[in-house]
Amino acid sequence: MGSYPFDTKIAVVLREDLAPWQRVNAASYLIGAITHAFPQLVGAGYEDADGTPYLATLGQPLFVFEGGKETLAEIRERAVRRELALSVFTHDLFGTGNDEDNRAAVRAVRGADLDLVGVAVHGASNAVDRVMKGARRHP
Repeated sequence: MGSYPFDTKIAVVLREDLAPWQRVNAASYLIGAITHAFPQLVGAGYEDADGTPYLATLGQPLFVFEGGKETLAEIRERAVRRELALSVFTHDLFGTGNDEDNRAAVRAVRGADLDLVGVAVHGASNAVDRVMKGARRHP
């Protein structure tokens, strides 16, 4: 990944068999969780030459990967073991309609048994790199 000037890293891994709309939905959900937990990752707002303001975005790069169901489970396990910040998106969440039902769907399943379609991890750059082992860069 070349020279990386940040101490921390954000990485998302999505299950390779998702439909495009599912990938976008899951990635957005996962990154929202990371930015909520770490508001310092958000940079300053934008403004164009006309003075129109725009919302701030992440102030550091986001790396997106893909992998199979087993790869996501391994990444979740490694992130939990290393006590890295972790957000999850399970297949069940595509069928829920609100945050309360989302939390209930995750709470109903043991961590090792979650039907993961995406996870996001934030932590020390080298730790995130090790956790993402086995995932491929998203095309």
